[in-house]
Order: sequence, then C-alpha cells, then structure tokens
Amino acid sequence: MSDAAQPSAAEVRAAAEAVKAALDRHLDAVERRVGGDDPAVYAAFNELAAAAETYDELLYDAYDEVTPFEIPGDDSLPAYDGPEEPSALSVLIRRDYAVAEPQRLLSQAQRIADLDPDGASVNGLPGKGAAAAAGSSVHAALGVLFGEYEPDEIASRHKEFGLEEGDSTLWVAAADEPADPGEWLAAPFDHADPQRIVCRFDVSAVFDEEPDDADDDLELIDPEP
Repeated sequence: MSDAAQPSAAEVRAAAEAVKAALDRHLDAVERRVGGDDPAVYAAFNELAAAAETYDELLYDAYDEVTPFEIPGDDSLPAYDGPEEPSALSVLIRRDYAVAEPQRLLSQAQRIADLDPDGASVNGLPGKGAAAAAGSSVHAALGVLFGEYEPDEIASRHKEFGLEEGDSTLWVAAADEPADPGEWLAAPFDHADPQRIVCRFDVSAVFDEEPDDADDDLELIDPEP
C-alpha cells in the first residue's frame, strides 16, 4: 500500500454512502420495473456497479482491504432478441493456434505434398512447385495442411502438426431464413448479431486458473426476457 495520493477516511466514507444510495435506487427501480427489459433498471444497475467499483478501489488504497463485490465486465452477451422458433442458424467458429514446432509442421506438409506432387497447390502455385515449397515455407506449409484436412481434424491432431492450441469459441446464431448462396462469403463475420446468439462454447487457458471450474464454458442464452 502506497502513501502516494492515499484517499482520506472521508473519501472512503463518502464512497460507501454512494454505494448505499445506489443500492436504494436499484431496489426502487426493480420494484417499479416496467416489462422485462426496463431501461431504468439497467441504468440503476450500472450506477450501482460503478459506485461499488469506486468504493472497492478507495477501500483498497486507503486500508489495503477489499469488498466481496464482483463487478461484472462488459464482455458478456446481451439478452437474446432473436426469433423464438428460428428457421435457420449460423455457426461461427474461431480457433487460434501457435506454430510451436515449425520443423514438424514443415515435415508434415512436405509429406502431404509428396503423396500427390502433381495435385498440390499453394496460393496459386501448382504441382511440383507447390510440393517443393511445402517443406521450406511455414506460409506454404499451412496452406497445404489446411487444404488437405478439415478444421475439426486439425483441431484433434494439432500436436501432430506442430501446432499449439490457443483460445477457441463457437457461436450458434439464430436466423429468420437461410442466407442466399454467396451472400456473406466476402465478409463472413461482419454481420454477426450478438443479440441472436442462442448459445456459445468457449475454450481458453484462463479457465485453468480456476480449479473449481471446467476448462469448457458453455453459456446458454434464454430466449425469454
């Protein structure tokens, strides 16, 4: 605890009083709620969260103590606002990898290219030219690897290909009707609407830091307000 710019006891007390007042306003808004998504409740919630965070920071700076409050972040999905009976869906997937063993990746890509040297193709480089590049360029090797295997197979065999898993996420989004052929291919992720996410499935190393939780975090979005 540093003495620099240390809050006074009066400042900490004022922050505590602000939390009490924000609690009263939040309860009042909840009791007067109009509908399931009342903006007054939302505003009171944010005010309470901000007041609690300020108090927590001042309390720590002044007394090296903390509160039991857990302030929710802004990275959660908004309330579901899609159709109750979707007639179509989109599955959005992102998987991150690190090239942990480049030589292993190069060797595997070379092996794949050697099996069919005339059929290999990397970024417009056809046949034997692609086969030769596969074992000498990580860029070319990745093109060979992802051209040969489905993403799910690469995910299950990533260590074999010299890759190390990073974070991954899968979003299932509801749609009113299927998209027209070719409609979104130029920008496949630009029109994802967080309010249409039915469920999401996240995998991240950050979950390893919480031993009571599973590595996988599944969040279901209730369509009802």
